[in-house]
Amino acid sequence: MSGLLPGDPAAAVGGEATPRALCVLAPNPSPMTLDGTNTWLLSEPGSDLAVVIDPGPLHEGHLRRVIDLAEERGKRIALTLLTHGHADHSEGAARFAELTGTEVRALDPAHRLGSEGLVGGQRLDVGGLDLRVVATPGHTSDSLTFHLPDDGAVLTGDTVLGRGTTMVAHPDGRLGDYLDSLRRLHTMASHQGVRTVLPGHGPVLADALGAVDYYLAHRAARLAQVETAVEAGCQTASAVVARVYADVDRALWPAAELSVRAQLDYLEEHGLIPGAED
Repeated sequence: MSGLLPGDPAAAVGGEATPRALCVLAPNPSPMTLDGTNTWLLSEPGSDLAVVIDPGPLHEGHLRRVIDLAEERGKRIALTLLTHGHADHSEGAARFAELTGTEVRALDPAHRLGSEGLVGGQRLDVGGLDLRVVATPGHTSDSLTFHLPDDGAVLTGDTVLGRGTTMVAHPDGRLGDYLDSLRRLHTMASHQGVRTVLPGHGPVLADALGAVDYYLAHRAARLAQVETAVEAGCQTASAVVARVYADVDRALWPAAELSVRAQLDYLEEHGLIPGAED
């Protein structure tokens, strides 16, 4: 039963998630992208304007399907946004902008098309849709979350996934930033009415607070395991991965090593371990 899993995930990925959010699943499944990238089509009920978050990979069929779904609902896509610049979220953005005539707005100027970017604390209004930008660095330095207050939902990109946990993409991603971002999301879930996580991969999570609690506990446990591995004599990030992630699919070990490097940096910065070798 889904209720026994962290965050209370939905049974399936894709489709209507909230009154304002439709998930269009991209055809790029993998161990890293789970079922594929979730492209989000957002619109205020009754409005003829829509926003797309994370067009996903450069896959013509997927991009056109997003547009077709908007048009079937009587919507014109007016704006394209990115949660962060990883290719599985952003690679199709330039082509999508051509197809829709929209700007692409992102925190990182390298991924923008148009004159405007995004910053934490910004509030967007597209056809009455109230969308708020929350800075959530850590997975990457440019990671953003979009808060949809009228649905009590957050679109988290890769900061919180619908299944499993995410990596900290060292050296651009930093663990201290990531923990701060999780705490920010925890505050939103516990005090600001956020109930639902609309992730960049995997199913929708109906229990945002439970999901963030799980992520914080998982990160604390992994950090303790990494510290113990170093104390036991593991001298390199790869040695730590082999010890700490022994029960994890080896296809995920390269990503795990990035997270371990970020954790080693964090432990060194806080004086909890001596400097580790690469």
